[in-house]
Amino acid sequence: MRLHSSNACFRLSTTLLGVLSVLCVTALGQTPSTASPSQLTKRLVGDYSYSSKYQTPPYSAKQIPYSKLTHIIHFGVGFNSDGSLAVPDGFLEPTLIRKAHKNGVKVLLGVGGDFPMLDNQPDLMATLVANLWTFANEYGYDGIDIDWEYPTLEETNTFYGLMVDLRATFTSPDYLISADVPPWGGSAGAGTGYAIPQVDSYLDYFNIMQYDCAGPWTQDGQLNSEIIWDPSDPDPWECQPGGAANEAIAIFLQEGVSPSQLNMGSPFYGYVYNDVSQLFGECADASHMKNGNCDGSVYAENYGTFFKQRINKKGWQTFYDEVAMVPYMLRTDGKPGFITYDDAYSTYYRVWYADWQSNLGGTFMWSLDADYDGQSQDLLDAMYSASLPPTNSASSVK
Repeated sequence: MRLHSSNACFRLSTTLLGVLSVLCVTALGQTPSTASPSQLTKRLVGDYSYSSKYQTPPYSAKQIPYSKLTHIIHFGVGFNSDGSLAVPDGFLEPTLIRKAHKNGVKVLLGVGGDFPMLDNQPDLMATLVANLWTFANEYGYDGIDIDWEYPTLEETNTFYGLMVDLRATFTSPDYLISADVPPWGGSAGAGTGYAIPQVDSYLDYFNIMQYDCAGPWTQDGQLNSEIIWDPSDPDPWECQPGGAANEAIAIFLQEGVSPSQLNMGSPFYGYVYNDVSQLFGECADASHMKNGNCDGSVYAENYGTFFKQRINKKGWQTFYDEVAMVPYMLRTDGKPGFITYDDAYSTYYRVWYADWQSNLGGTFMWSLDADYDGQSQDLLDAMYSASLPPTNSASSVK
């Protein structure tokens, strides 16, 4: 059974009725109370890209609601072959650091780039880390986030060495270090070189990128970010292992990571499949493509400027997967068209499930700007509401 959104409130499972009744009250229009980050006992991390201030509508340090976050990761810095930093024009925003710190929010420098060039290059790695230290201290950052997608098994030692060098320089507890990791974890069987058990003690937390199960690289209309795995998926290999939040959490716990070190990701974007007519339906042209994928018939869009305007409007109808606990859209005229996205309901439940059902350390989103419609941020409001502690007890957030 698939539920139409007019039946909202997620009447999907008798074991979750209590939680979902709260979800409905929150997501159907209540204005979240204002609180300082110190009242959040779970991390709520905002992934903020410098480039978002050039988009329409623009989203910059001026638009960020700092009181609804505990941390911000400021993305956009890379590095060159000599270890010097590649800082894009327009990246620096002194207002971001100043406003964040005024509100008790910590800001990490998000670093990406050609990390494999560090293989067997200890001097180059040392230069990069030293340059990161200088930059972070000059501009007031509280730590470093590493976005390496994805180290191979042959690069395991490089990833490990980078974490060791970073921690030796950015000492705890004065500085934070985090890493963005895929939902399948770092096991050898998954073919990744994150060395999760080995780097665990050097990192403050892992950001689980629980999204992109859908996309042009699939041959079916997949769900972008399932909360509970739906076993009716005819091609689970497109998303497995770690195809849903519940499975990804289990993988990292099995690798020995403490729940308090895990942040579950929630997407503020989704995908449009032009040639798919039903959930898990095959792309019409996939069999004719050389790689067997949907390719150009699938494209990404943001919630704030695209999906929000189409929820039961403009020829689209919203349904919910009763197992995965996330919405999708189909065309009302029956023509091909499938959208996988997240709304306030699924966002709230994903955060509640991660924070309070699974007792993780917190959540984050990619990306902070993507649910902004020029006036409001429905998904961030849902994340914030779900992150508030069920009781008035409070503890510090690292």
